[in-house]
Amino acid sequence: MWKPDRDSNKPIYEQIADYLERRISYGEFPPGSLLPSERKLAEQLGVNRSTIIAAFAELRSLGIIESRTGSGTRVNKTKWGATPKHTPNWRRFAEGGNFLPNLPFLRRIREALIQNPTLIDFASGELSADLAPTKEIAELMNNYEYTSYLGYDNPQGSTLLRQALVEYLAKYRGIQTTESSILITSGSQQSLYLITQCLLSPGDAVAIEDPSYCYSLPMFQSAGLRLFRLPVDAEGAQAEDIRALYKKHRIKMLFLNPNYQNPTGAVLSDERRKQFLDVTSELGLPIVEDDPFSLTSYDGEAPLPLKAKDSAGAILYIGSFSKIAASGLRIGWMVAPHSIVERLADARQQMDFGLSIIPQQVAGQFIKSSYFEPHLDRLRMELRFKRDLLIEALEQELPSAAQYTIPQGGLHLWCKFNNQINDSKLLDESIKKGVVFVPGSVYGSDSGFVRFTFARPKAEDIRLGISHFSKAIRELDLNV
Repeated sequence: MWKPDRDSNKPIYEQIADYLERRISYGEFPPGSLLPSERKLAEQLGVNRSTIIAAFAELRSLGIIESRTGSGTRVNKTKWGATPKHTPNWRRFAEGGNFLPNLPFLRRIREALIQNPTLIDFASGELSADLAPTKEIAELMNNYEYTSYLGYDNPQGSTLLRQALVEYLAKYRGIQTTESSILITSGSQQSLYLITQCLLSPGDAVAIEDPSYCYSLPMFQSAGLRLFRLPVDAEGAQAEDIRALYKKHRIKMLFLNPNYQNPTGAVLSDERRKQFLDVTSELGLPIVEDDPFSLTSYDGEAPLPLKAKDSAGAILYIGSFSKIAASGLRIGWMVAPHSIVERLADARQQMDFGLSIIPQQVAGQFIKSSYFEPHLDRLRMELRFKRDLLIEALEQELPSAAQYTIPQGGLHLWCKFNNQINDSKLLDESIKKGVVFVPGSVYGSDSGFVRFTFARPKAEDIRLGISHFSKAIRELDLNV
């Protein structure tokens, strides 16, 4: 967010007047639209209300805005002179379209982190900078001779990266595939977007876990899909629930996150895995398997994906580097029948003509290098250490206040607080105290659940963050 420059020789009220005039001229505030109140603007820009009053006075003198008692301050409909000029109502466009915005809680968290980067972040589902293989990738980039061709690449993604992934998937995930059955995407989210937009139609019924990361993605609603939930317990979802949903709603596709499920951390039991494969095979029902966390398994024994047992070719398997290396590389992949890969590659080419070549080459080199396994070992050790710090902090700051199952992999701790919690009030109070988290209702749960991501904050900040969180709870007198 823009802020006035307090070191500038130009008075702050003039800076604010110029800033507002630019926003008006860009069409962000169309003619006749209501400007934020003086008090609201003062809070947003961190200035006294008198400074905003002076800025408004400057704009009124130029005929750009007009104020009326009881009606607020509006942009003058003829602000540029006697002849009216019509600016498109961009706000109406921004509120239109078929693609829905992020959920209000997620927008609130994002805005809070932008406004105050010092917040202790238990919300962002990514690795902290010290967990990323920054030095290793820099070394590879210094020593690797990259292709001289910097044009559009294969719509399926870099051939070299797909070849490297064939070896990676066989070695680490027990998946036998070929490069022609792999599509490179800009992370798991783009894989899900392509599936919802290209393989499903408005009105189709799909099954997702409850709670589920998928529930937090408005792209499912934007695609017009009907969502039906599969309750998740300590052993994951239950396959028998699929039969009832299929019979009643004609479920067309199933979305599962079997290993260290987001947000609960649950691992689908061996018995339930077999049941899911049997039931979906019987019904001819495809599974979308999202597997971002398996290699974070703290004991180094990563559970195999469902795809490793997929003899019928019924599973679309999604993976990513975001949770095991660096989200900024924007490298993900999908393993699917070649006809599906071709369909989605064609759609993705219409969107962006393919991914950047250089990150793909970096990723391909990294997973083939001698750096990869030592990085995974260090990552697992550090994540386990941070998990233990978080649990210790909760036990000390909020003893007996919450129930949780200690995860054996992944980045998250899923907590159910014993007393009723107002998600909105608790999030707002926590932000005031200096910490952010994700309320459980974002994932479809009732209020009272919280997801803490321990991979993002620094180790030394975890105890302090939980201390801030406990103060927010006590401020609201929740009697935990």
